[in-house]
Amino acid sequence: MKRSNNYLDNIPKTNKKWKITKEGMVEITVENKGFFHKIAQKFYKKPRYSFIKLDEFGSCVWRQIDGEKTVYEIGQILKTKHEKAAEQLYERLTKFIGILEHNNYIIFVKK
Repeated sequence: MKRSNNYLDNIPKTNKKWKITKEGMVEITVENKGFFHKIAQKFYKKPRYSFIKLDEFGSCVWRQIDGEKTVYEIGQILKTKHEKAAEQLYERLTKFIGILEHNNYIIFVKK
C-alpha cells in the first residue's frame, strides 16, 4: 500500500498472531519459515516459532493497532496512558512502528 505523505496519518494493522500474557504484556508469535530456518530447525533443533515479548509501552501501542486508528491517534492514547512516554513521543513511536513494519508484524491499510 502507498503510504500517506504524513507518516502519522498512516493506519497500521497487526499481521501476526499474538496474545496477552498473564503479566498483561503482549507476546507476538512469529513462525520461522524459509529454507534456512528449516535447516536450522532440523539440524540445530531451533524452534519453529519465536515468541516476541513487548514491554509496557510496546504492549500499549500494539493493543491500539486495530486497522482503524492512525499512528497519531495511537500516540495520543499512549501519551494519555503513560506520562513517561510523552518525551520524544512521535520520534520514538514512528521508529517503533517502522521496526514492526520492517519485520512484517504490521501492515498499513488504506483509509
